[in-house]
Amino acid sequence: MPVETCSAAVLVEFEKPLEIHSYPIPPELGPDELLVKVEMAGICGTDVHLWLGQLPIPLPVIMGHESAGTVERMGSDSMADWSGQPVSIGDRITWASSIVCGHCYYCQLKAQPTRCLSRKAYGISYCAKDAPHLRGGYAEYIVLRKGTSTFRLPDSLPTEAIIGAGCALTTAIHGLERAPAKPGDNVVIQGAGPVGLAALALAREAGAAKTILVGAPPHRLQLGSEFGATSVISIEDVPDPAARRQLVLERTGGFGADVVVECVGYPAAFVEGLDLCRDGGTYLVLGQYANAGDVLMNPHTITRKQLNVVGSWAFEPRHVHRAISWLDSTEWKHQFAKQVTHRFPLARADEALNTVRQHLSGKAVIIP
Repeated sequence: MPVETCSAAVLVEFEKPLEIHSYPIPPELGPDELLVKVEMAGICGTDVHLWLGQLPIPLPVIMGHESAGTVERMGSDSMADWSGQPVSIGDRITWASSIVCGHCYYCQLKAQPTRCLSRKAYGISYCAKDAPHLRGGYAEYIVLRKGTSTFRLPDSLPTEAIIGAGCALTTAIHGLERAPAKPGDNVVIQGAGPVGLAALALAREAGAAKTILVGAPPHRLQLGSEFGATSVISIEDVPDPAARRQLVLERTGGFGADVVVECVGYPAAFVEGLDLCRDGGTYLVLGQYANAGDVLMNPHTITRKQLNVVGSWAFEPRHVHRAISWLDSTEWKHQFAKQVTHRFPLARADEALNTVRQHLSGKAVIIP
């Protein structure tokens, strides 16, 4: 019998165009594995950093860690998603992008599973040379390992809302859990990409008095206004960090923000963010997921201003569950669905990635 195959977009070499390769679809699955036909895969800003070689990953790799699709085949007769709902062939699902061991030092003793010593993420950690090959969303099919946290999607929640929110929303939920914005707070968000917009939405939900979005380009700032930002500051119109700080001070009574959320991913933003906080304020660093290099800063600023500087890495399955429940129960699902501005077939995956790299889209997605 001929082996059934499918196509995938593959990163073979850093900073080189993605290539379309063919891989066998496994004829049999292991216990509790799933074969999922990918409906939509988001292009995350982290994918750009991966393409640039700013994280240690195996090559070749099928990228794509923000995906949803339909269950095509099951490795066990009876399976359930993370919340206990039964999963059947034909169900539309999404899944947490990473799997942790559950018993290492960080998982078991320190309750920090995102720092699991054996953590692996779809679209990042798996070499496409290794069977079953299909471990990323930039493909017609993906094979989900046993232990993957899957989530059956309600019919009332469009796929565009799930992928429009992507890992940005779950990352922001985790971050603002670690460094909460409180009712009446003034919150500055650095970066108008998906993580910044997600942080903006959550700050508004938390009751922030003012939400100030600092970023570019204009179409993303427009999305920020539609998300309800109190005001926006364009780094193109105001290129001087000192002038941007002055605008933030003017809009926060001369003191600065109670909470600043960094969602940029470029190291220089970190130094600026410290200066946007009020004395005794909190600086949440979400965007520095990849190693984009060093930056010169003066730690005296942190001490003098008595700042709380908080890092947050990725998210847990419970944050995915919260994101789905929140989206499904609020009008925010429509706002996040509107973030999907560019759709590409799998054959144009490299063009999709370049669209994100050049900041030309809201959310770009691949429709395999």
